[in-house]
Amino acid sequence: MSASRTELTRWQFEFTWSLFEYHLERLEPGDFLWEPAELCWTMRRGPDGTWVPDWADTEPDPVPVPTLGWVSWHIGWWWSVALDHTQGRPPRDRSDIVWPGEGAPTVEWLRGLRTQWLKVLDDLTDQDLDATAPFPWPNDPEHTVAHMVAWVNAELMKNVSEIGQLRLLRGRPSRPCRGHEHGVLRSDLCSVSRADERTGTSTSPTASL
Repeated sequence: MSASRTELTRWQFEFTWSLFEYHLERLEPGDFLWEPAELCWTMRRGPDGTWVPDWADTEPDPVPVPTLGWVSWHIGWWWSVALDHTQGRPPRDRSDIVWPGEGAPTVEWLRGLRTQWLKVLDDLTDQDLDATAPFPWPNDPEHTVAHMVAWVNAELMKNVSEIGQLRLLRGRPSRPCRGHEHGVLRSDLCSVSRADERTGTSTSPTASL
């Protein structure tokens, strides 16, 4: 039996979400702001107490490693804006997307976005998929709503893999960590993060900001 385009994109989304749910069910509050490297982008409290993401309008070099919390905010940002476009609302600015914080509040936020997106998918017909995409390529006839739906699936899959990897790295057993650089095995690549875990501190230059 052949599947329609709407059925196929819905299946792909649900499959991606099932991989995400595996990690969401196992996340702990301490996972969200754990810094996997010395150079990180994370979430920080602003003067009014709300969480603010590290950000640069031009991608820095070297690129900072995002924390799990930052990636979860990033999902909430692009997904919220995609929903704004599909539901005919004025799209929100990046600064309007507020991260709920570590643990359950963010997990429930992301699950709520899934529920809203499923409503969008349920209302789509195959004919709707041929319309010009409102986001992330506004008014570009080369990209259709089908492209937008596929983009959401791909972007979510990428971010889910990042969150899964960060969760697994933080929860790895304590053991010698070896990396390979220019043909030389190194045992010092994970020494900083292991020391951080033992002391409950972080050596990241941004940790105290």
